[in-house]
Amino acid sequence: MYASYSSLHIDVLLNGGHVARSPYVLKGPVYHEACICPQASADMWLKHMGCPASIHQIREDLSYFPTVDPDRIAQEIPLRFGQRQSLCHYTIKDNQIYIKTHGEHVGFRIFMDAFLLSLTRKVKVPDVELFVNLGDWPLEKRTPSEGLHPIFSWCGSNDTRDIVLPTYDLTESVLETMGRVSLDMMSVQANTGPPWGGKNATAFWRGRDSRKERLDLVKLSRAHPDLIDAAFTNFFFFKHDESLYGPLVKHVSFFDFFKFKYQINVDGTVAAYRLPYLLAGGSVVLKQDSGYYEHFYRELRPWEHYIPFRRDLSDLLDKIRWAREHDEESRKIAAAGQQFARTRLMGDDIFCYYFKLLQAYAALQISNPKVREGMEQLQQPNEELFPCSCHRQRASDEL
Repeated sequence: MYASYSSLHIDVLLNGGHVARSPYVLKGPVYHEACICPQASADMWLKHMGCPASIHQIREDLSYFPTVDPDRIAQEIPLRFGQRQSLCHYTIKDNQIYIKTHGEHVGFRIFMDAFLLSLTRKVKVPDVELFVNLGDWPLEKRTPSEGLHPIFSWCGSNDTRDIVLPTYDLTESVLETMGRVSLDMMSVQANTGPPWGGKNATAFWRGRDSRKERLDLVKLSRAHPDLIDAAFTNFFFFKHDESLYGPLVKHVSFFDFFKFKYQINVDGTVAAYRLPYLLAGGSVVLKQDSGYYEHFYRELRPWEHYIPFRRDLSDLLDKIRWAREHDEESRKIAAAGQQFARTRLMGDDIFCYYFKLLQAYAALQISNPKVREGMEQLQQPNEELFPCSCHRQRASDEL
């Protein structure tokens, strides 16, 4: 929303008739995205958002941390990781956000900064202090007996104990939905290609050379072009092999992926962050078995939401042949994957996940979060540029 309204009336029409429960009337006020008008009651906000009572991945991630001591981690985490990794140290206090960075490559903080600012414009966030890993790989490799540090990362793995956040790519998609022409979860669903029966019955993949299995996939494609159309659009990690696996092909619009029935999902440096969009696209996803995961993987079920294949790709051809021979079953898996994306990976789901995670993590703290030396305050958008009149009680009024 780019403006606030006293109320909102939405008609959803098809061939001149209302669809589903249209018209939808939202009794105002309805606030625009930049409006600083946080709901003071977390319970009320959670109810209005329809957030789930509990989220399995959050419970699992936090189960390794019976308590969290902000004073201790403020000292220990920078000493342990700060020289070798890129981290953001955040404190949210009185719904204001403070930050200090560690490491050289901290540009990706913009995604976390933007999402936290957006969240605190909408609801009063508990006072909390945390460290966010800005790199691709999860960091915490210790066992509980060795003393774990709570590190928040965009990707988890079976060999680490990081606390998983929705990826920077997905959070940016949420914030920019309908405000840009590039990829987001809404635009994908408006560009899913032809109906199932009109899609090309070839398994499709495009990407860069960020993992050996991707080289193997292109090799398979050359040996079985009737089954797989896979090619590189960029070489970076295996440049010395470009002559073997090239030539490079032109980038393909992501929306054009969905002209194909079968979408191959292979890990990149970590989990391939395109999976939410592939699920939303109306084609069936063939997903590589992986030790990496995003915040929603635990809810996905093989053969219900996607077709699995082995990490070494040894059964990929067989799975593609199965999908071709079982077209109706494949169509149902594609539809279930798309429905999962529509009900688990949209904007409200991501806001709910962030808030529920911060709320649960804050409850583990045994000392008060502090604005530490060297922290700077993140500033909200200038209210003079984005004026709004907040009619509900702001969270700041209760502080």
